[in-house]
This record gives sequence, C-alpha cells and structure tokens, in this order.
Amino acid sequence: MRDHDMDKSHDLRVGLVGLGSLGIRLGRQFESVSDAELVAVADINEENVTEAAQEFDDVTGHTGYETMLDAAALDAVAIATPNGLHYDQTVAALDRDLHVLCEKPLATNVEDARDLYRRDQRTDQVVMVGYQRHLNPAFIEAHERWAAGDADPTFITGEITHDWRSYYETMDDWRMDPQLSGGGHLLNVGSHVIDAILWVTGLEPTGVDATVVFHDEEQVFDTQSSITIEFDNGAVASVSDTGVVACTREHIHIWDDNGAVYLEGRDWKERTGYTIDAESTEHHPSLDYHGRQTKAHAFTESVREGTQPPITVRDAFETTLVTMAAYESGRTGERVDLTGRYALPEDSPD
Repeated sequence: MRDHDMDKSHDLRVGLVGLGSLGIRLGRQFESVSDAELVAVADINEENVTEAAQEFDDVTGHTGYETMLDAAALDAVAIATPNGLHYDQTVAALDRDLHVLCEKPLATNVEDARDLYRRDQRTDQVVMVGYQRHLNPAFIEAHERWAAGDADPTFITGEITHDWRSYYETMDDWRMDPQLSGGGHLLNVGSHVIDAILWVTGLEPTGVDATVVFHDEEQVFDTQSSITIEFDNGAVASVSDTGVVACTREHIHIWDDNGAVYLEGRDWKERTGYTIDAESTEHHPSLDYHGRQTKAHAFTESVREGTQPPITVRDAFETTLVTMAAYESGRTGERVDLTGRYALPEDSPD
C-alpha cells in the first residue's frame, strides 16, 4: 500500500509524451478512463503535436517534455517515447512529484534501471511500466499458479518471432539509433517474453548463457538470439527471439510436476492460454479477455487507490538485468553469473 493520499476531488490529470502510434493508443486509453483526464501532450515533432491536439479534446500541446511538466497542472505523466529517453523523463517526472506510467523498457542499461528502482523505493508516487502481459487473464492465472501459488516450475520455453527486416535494411528508424533504442530486437520485443517468464514463475535467475546474432559490427542491434536462463530452484528456461522472419508468433510453455500452462499469441492480438494436466489432457478455461484492464485503467486505479501497480519497477528492473546479461553473454561468448548482481538495491550497499 502506498502512503500518499491522492486528492480525489478531481480526475487524474495526465500529460502524455511521445505521440507516435504507441503514444496515441495510450492517449486513447486514458480518454476511456472515467476518472482520468488527458490534459497535455508533448512531442519534439510539431506535426505530431498538432495532430494529437485535434485527436484529443481540451489538451495543450508542447514540443518540449519539461516545458509540459512545468506549464501544465498535472498529477501524472505517461511516457511513450523511444527507449533511450525513458530514464531521464521518468526522473524528471519523479523530481516534480508526479506519478509515472512508462512504456517498456524501464531503461537501456542496468545502472539506470537500478537507480530508478532506488528512486521508486523512496517515493510515494506510483511508477508503473508497460509490460502489458501482467494484465492478461491467462498470464494472471499462470502467475497465481506459480509466483503467487505453491507449484514449482521445472521446465520453461519461450519464443517470439517478428518481422524487423525493413529496419535492418534501411537503418533509418529510431529503433536503429543506438542512443534512442539501446539495443535490437531482444530489448525492444523479446524482453516481453523474459518479463512474462520472470513474473509468472516468480523464480530468481542465477545465470544466463546466450548466443546472439548482431546486425552491426558494434554489436548493438541484435537480429536473433537463443538464451538459456538458469533459476535458483534448478529449472532452466530456453528463450528464442528473432526479428528476421515473416510474421509474429509468441509461445511460452511452463511445466511443473502436475502438467503445464501454454501461453500463445499470433500477430499482436490478445495472448491466450490453456493448461495440460499430468495425463496430457488439455483444458481451455473460460477467461474474460474483453473485460480486462488497459494499462491506463490499471495505472489510474493504482494511483487513486494507493495500491501497488500490476507492473512494478522491480519487475522491470529484473527484466532489464536478465536482458542485458543476455547481451553481455552474446558479446563475450561466456556465461554470465547473476549471483550478487541480482541483489536488489535494498539488499546491497549504495
């Protein structure tokens, strides 16, 4: 439970930075929340600001993020900018005592992610990160079986495929800018699978061994990777990620002594899931995918009720650590021992 006491006499006043397709979708989500109000938007592209001001009612537009923070009467900010801007923009919002909904990843290096975790521990403001599988009913049910339950995962596989071939061919998208992107397909897309596995199982990684194929000589932009994650209970996860195939599919399969949960997705439609029992019989539960919360709804509820958000900074910190360990292993050809590195800020000296 958070200690802050949200003033409920008015709607949650939200400023949105980053007006690409993801930012616009996030803005539309806030417009559908009854006790939230999108009051300001910001983007370095003036045309984006103009179009957003036409799309959303009664918003002020800004071409500077900190200008928006200082000029608008805000309770919270939503950040949907390129990865490399997330750290500085989150810090700027927290310095102004604002709540933050930041799209993933939390940061593009472990040091910044760790610093945000420390800041999150010191603030009463809600900070939520945009790994949306935490809001999916099938993933929630799996989380309740393992991380929040008493079953013990024994074998895990994860895979996500995607078509980024045009980005690698032209190298002119922000995702191919090392300062804005911070990495390739694994950081931008594959980390969804790493996050989901860590959150659903609740296991602590002890080591990462990865083979990573890079597009560039500087070894920043990965195209494909094969990752082995070892856990403290002896379980092993095999995670495969690629950005150079024709279409998107996602599969996460987690086994324990009583069977398995299979989490599946195609394209960018809602992920679904089913269970397999010890006799190999499949069970397809009736889950309410249409009534699930959006990120904007979940964030607003956490702020107004003073509760922990469904995707925490701790979750995102752990995902960043494992993702960056995979990059390190891919570059060095050596297994990365996470013993000690995985100690969270409250467990280790400043």
